[in-house]
Amino acid sequence: MASGIHIRRRAFLGGVAALGAMQGFGIRAQAAISPSVGNLPSRGNIVIRNAYVLTMEPGQADLPDGDVHVDNGSIVDIGTNLAAPGAEIIDGRGFIVMPGLIDTHWHMWTTLLRNMSGDDRAHGYFPMTTALGKVFTPRDMYYGTLLSSAEALHSGTTTVHDWCHNVMSYEHAVEDLRALQETGLRGRFSYGPARSTPLTQPINVADLARMQGDWAGLSNEGLLTLGLAWRGVQAPLPNADGKLELRPLSPDMYRVEYEAARKLNLPITVHLNSNKFDSGHILALQKLGYVFNGLQVIHAINTTPEEMDILAAAGASVSISPASELRIGFGLTKIGEFLDHKVNLALSVDTTPLTGNADMFGIMKLAQNLENGRAENEFKLPARRVLELATIEGAKALGLADRTGSLKKGKRADIIMVGTRDVNIGPFTDPAYMLVDSAQASNVDTVLVDGRILKRKGKLTTIDTGKLMEEASAASQGVRQRANWK
Repeated sequence: MASGIHIRRRAFLGGVAALGAMQGFGIRAQAAISPSVGNLPSRGNIVIRNAYVLTMEPGQADLPDGDVHVDNGSIVDIGTNLAAPGAEIIDGRGFIVMPGLIDTHWHMWTTLLRNMSGDDRAHGYFPMTTALGKVFTPRDMYYGTLLSSAEALHSGTTTVHDWCHNVMSYEHAVEDLRALQETGLRGRFSYGPARSTPLTQPINVADLARMQGDWAGLSNEGLLTLGLAWRGVQAPLPNADGKLELRPLSPDMYRVEYEAARKLNLPITVHLNSNKFDSGHILALQKLGYVFNGLQVIHAINTTPEEMDILAAAGASVSISPASELRIGFGLTKIGEFLDHKVNLALSVDTTPLTGNADMFGIMKLAQNLENGRAENEFKLPARRVLELATIEGAKALGLADRTGSLKKGKRADIIMVGTRDVNIGPFTDPAYMLVDSAQASNVDTVLVDGRILKRKGKLTTIDTGKLMEEASAASQGVRQRANWK
């Protein structure tokens, strides 16, 4: 594959070079592209014909025999028998055409550590990611996020929220971000502290400001947005006896980070109320005036009805990750309660050391089954509602609903085609239940992001997965060796 890349490589390197001129960062403007990644294709003129079009646009009916016309990255029209002279035709018969799936919280760098959460406390998720995260080089960050990005595209996820909580230097952040740029995903990059950063120490807000100032050259032509991965104002910490107790965090940390993000007009995302040891965090934020429209909270399993009402009234959102929350023992996700309290709820991968993979179809199925089981009601959470959580509700949570999350004339062309004739999903019955109950990543035939075809006929078009696995495996082995992890 070619060693260049179509994503305004000069603009990206220009921003990096300018940053590298600052003392102490050591940015490598000449960093090589991975041999596994090639040029992004152009935004084409394409019409998908005769598909089952599931738009996920509120108030818009499905089109059982519909067309979708895409040109220069935008959805030009949706209907039947569309006139599209000169457009490349993709036969949609036997496929569900729908908006790409949206992940709203994913520690993408940790995919180098997939399946490494062990069987005892010393090898559990938090000790493991902290110990190994300390020895990650910027290049390791790149490969972890590159592998996550490839899996996202393979699985039909077109928008990600890269919750990057291992930024040990500016170069670590730049290299992580570069993987998103090279693979063409849409998403948010949330700049966070390293795993080993003391809770009394704020992130380098000067670096955050520099990145925001250079964002025009880093955003991949607007595909990516920037945010803050914040640590909040309290946390369950071990006491002298080793037992967890809830303690307030240092204002010298949380106030500096929060005020920096607000001054820069950046969205803020925070883990809180994650388990039985962590409670009342939303109330604590409200007392400080820190609950606002656009705030995103993660997990929030131990959240009270009063706190749910606070979030709903403010216009804040909640990102849940039922697969990781169950695996790590946080408890049962309160899906129905959040929806009953009118909270904007969305789905996420979280971290593959816990979930194993990033299959959003599996996450949707788990969410539905978990809520129906908790409610002891087969009909509590319909499949169509679960699809909303994975598409339009996710777009709202990330502030992207004007661009993606549904198929609508004028929105950007983030589209997937899901085969309905495979043995694990057919015959064709109710499309919503086919997607939630039966679909798997292997059923995703075609993926477009911003009008670029990044997966076609079941194969990624710009990523050599064989080479990627060689590169990522070598990086993972190097991390484990440097950390002497056994």
